[in-house]
Parts: sequence; C-alpha cells; structure tokens
Amino acid sequence: MDSKQLFANIPILTIDGQLPAEVSHITMDSRAIQEGSLFVCIKGYTVDGHDYAEQAVAKGAAVILAETPLKIEGATVVTVPDTTRALGILAVRFYDYPSKKLNMIGVTGTNGKTSVAGMLHAMLMELGEKSALTGTIGFNLNGDLHPSANTTSDVLTTQEMISRANDEGCSHMTMEVSSHGLVLGRLSGVEFDTAIFTNLTHDHLDFHGTMEEYGHAKGLLFSQLGQDLTKNKRAILNADDKWSEKFAAMTPFPIYTYGMNENAMFHAKEVRLEKEGTSFMLYCPQGSYPVSMKLLGHFNVSNALAATAALVAEGYAIADVINALEAIPPVEGRMQKAQIDAPISVFIDYAHTPDAIEKAIAAVEDFKTGRVIFLVGTGGNRDKTKRPIMAQKASVADYVVLTTDDPRYEPYDSIVTDLAAGMLHDRYVCVGDREQAVRHAVQQAEAGDIIILAGKGHEDYQIIGNTKYPHSDKDIAEDEARLKFGS
Repeated sequence: MDSKQLFANIPILTIDGQLPAEVSHITMDSRAIQEGSLFVCIKGYTVDGHDYAEQAVAKGAAVILAETPLKIEGATVVTVPDTTRALGILAVRFYDYPSKKLNMIGVTGTNGKTSVAGMLHAMLMELGEKSALTGTIGFNLNGDLHPSANTTSDVLTTQEMISRANDEGCSHMTMEVSSHGLVLGRLSGVEFDTAIFTNLTHDHLDFHGTMEEYGHAKGLLFSQLGQDLTKNKRAILNADDKWSEKFAAMTPFPIYTYGMNENAMFHAKEVRLEKEGTSFMLYCPQGSYPVSMKLLGHFNVSNALAATAALVAEGYAIADVINALEAIPPVEGRMQKAQIDAPISVFIDYAHTPDAIEKAIAAVEDFKTGRVIFLVGTGGNRDKTKRPIMAQKASVADYVVLTTDDPRYEPYDSIVTDLAAGMLHDRYVCVGDREQAVRHAVQQAEAGDIIILAGKGHEDYQIIGNTKYPHSDKDIAEDEARLKFGS
C-alpha cells in the first residue's frame, strides 16, 4: 500500500529517515517480519515491542512505528503518541476497510456469546450463505476451523480475518465481542451491522472492577454502531435482562427484543426439555410457529431466539430461519452430549460463571432419572470473588466435584478452598488435578446418572504456569467410562 496514503492523518511526532514508497506487510510480532515490513511496537502486559525493534530491522523491517524515539540504523522510525491507536487506523486502511464489504454481526454478553454466534454461523450456511465466524472456538471460514488466541483477536488479526472472509466470498461474518476486546480497542475500525446482547452476570471483575464498569464495556458495542441513519443497522436485545434498557439508549438504530418475557418481540412458550433436544412455540411479529431443535436447555431457547431475531431482522423469511435452526447441531462444548456407550449421560459445557452454572444444571432437570453429578472448576490468578458463588450455584446438583480450570500459577488448594467456601451441602469432593477430577466424576456415576463437566467446554488444553498442556474433558470422560463400564 502507498505509504503516504497509509500514514495520512496519523498524528506523527517525528520521522527519522525516509518512508518507503509502499508498505506490503504490517506486523506486531518480530518473528513474523517479512522483507520491507512495517513493525509496530506495542507495549503489552508482559512484553514491550520496542525491545524487539532492532531484531525486527535485522530480519528485514523497513519501518518501525514507536511511541518513543528510537535510533536504528537501516530503518525508518515513525514516532506517534499511541501506537495502539495508530495501529487501529493503519490496519483498517491496509486491508481496505473490509468490514464495509460484509454483513457484520457482533455478539456480546457474559454467557451465550459462543452459542449465539455459532448458531448464526451454522444457520447462515444452512440458508445457503458463505459465512465466517470468529470467537472462543477459533476462526471458522466456511466450515474450515483455524485457531485463535483470544475471544476477540487483536486489532490487526481482526482486520486480516475479515479481509480473508471477504476474499473467500463470505456474505456474513459473525464475531464474539468480549468486554476486554471492546475496552482494549481490538474492534477498532470494525463496522457492525447487527449488535446482539445476550446477558450480563458476574464475571471479569478482576479486570473491570465493578459490574457497572463491566456493563459499560459491553455497551460500547451498541454505542459504536454510530449515528449514520442512512445505514441499515439493528440492535438485538434480551428483554429478560435489565441492562438491555441501558443499551437501547446507546444507539439510534431499530431495536428488536427477544426472551421469555411475553412483551419481547420474539418470545417462547410451551418449552419442553428432553435429552436429545428442546421444543417450544415461537411467537413473533410474523405469527406463531412450533420449533423443535437439537439444542438443550432453557438458556439455548433464549440463544435461539436471539439468533432467529437477528436473521429475521436482516430480512430472511421466518420459515427459512426456523428450518435452519432445526437443522443445526449443538455448538461444540456447549451442553454437548458425549458419545459414551454406557448407562450414564455426560455433557460437556463451558459454564464458568454463577449464572451459567445454574442454567446448565437446570437444563437437565426435566429429564434426569438419577443423580446430577456436577464438576466445576475456575481459573487461577483470576477473579476470586465469584468462586464461592459458583460453588453455591453448583450445590443444586446431587454431587459436586470441585476442581481447577486453568490453574496458571495458583496452587490447586487455593482455588478449590475458595470454591468450597460456597458449598451448601457436604456431598462434594475437592480434586485439584482436573484430569483426576473428571475421572472421579465418572467413577462415582451409576446407571441413570447425568454428569456435567463444566468450565472447559471445547478447549483441548489446560494452562499450568504459562504452558498449555493437552487436556480434553470429553476424551478423559469417554476413556474412564470405557474402563468403568467396559464399553
């Protein structure tokens, strides 16, 4: 890209050297340098990109973007007040404003982001569209999954993914939008057409401090829809959550509501929960319709309503949307039933907040014939205030296994002791090693019991220290079930 066009209107403090005529590559990672790259020095939590500027030049970088003046022979150094803000502008220009060429859907909330985003992606493909999805599970491009590091990727990776989706002919891209991503500017330059809110419950207070600040962070998605009413945009809000009223006030665009509340534009009645799926009556402005889907639990009824409202609001026919909803499989790691040849049922779920734990247990109550065994863990070196509340919600289960999620640098005993403080009965055990905890849960099960393994969901790793080790709740449970039941 032409350098003058790329750097136009960027608040430059100094330029040491001569800008090249073109920039063909931008990166924040010195390991990814190509000949002639623009290397952007970002000050992170643990690493400062300025420390790698000379290494980047040695590998071929032609331009260094920095916040402090650097003297590096053989490269041009551009100094700006804030490299993070500058990168947001540079990235969207470099990739030629890719989000303007797609229908962009953003999904935010404490729980349900992955489920709603996954439903939308799958439903769009059922509707015959080419679709991309990015979030907790990774970057899914027309059915091909690529790994990603965060729920909401950094600003440069985000623009690159949207550009790839456009190049692959996608009509839509659905993004999980985290509060961290909004506050840290990772969505800079993303032009959303549809913004969806699922719910707001206790989480991430180690980062945001208060629920008020956490809610404000989520609201940025709706305020950033903009004020240009010549554009066809919309907000999809959960009528069952009081935060929706605040978010509605943050945008001038049309509001579509969903929920179990009869006043919602899209609401459900006559919900029937079964082991293999859920059925309900959908009521919406277009009429009333029976729905039978393969997803489990009341919370997935709410998620399905959100996805349905979004697609109908965009202009798809209600009958086609319902057909697509009924055809899609469960989202990976979200109340996903493990394929175990044994007289027990095992569900894998990502529940890691008090509200999600409560809903996961409620999802199986209608069809349980034995006990509910619930395994719950939480991450180390993260929000400790929610730990006893998580265990309190888990106490609804008949037997509880308290364990870890990603312990990081925190001792097992510290994590499980915090959890145990919230237990409301003594039918529980503390097993810090998660693999052993999963095996214990299966060992305790008898015919007719339901096991819910919560916290890791689709993840195939566990973070201990700063290292990712292979770990799959699903694989471990299936292995232990074969040992116990001889299947």
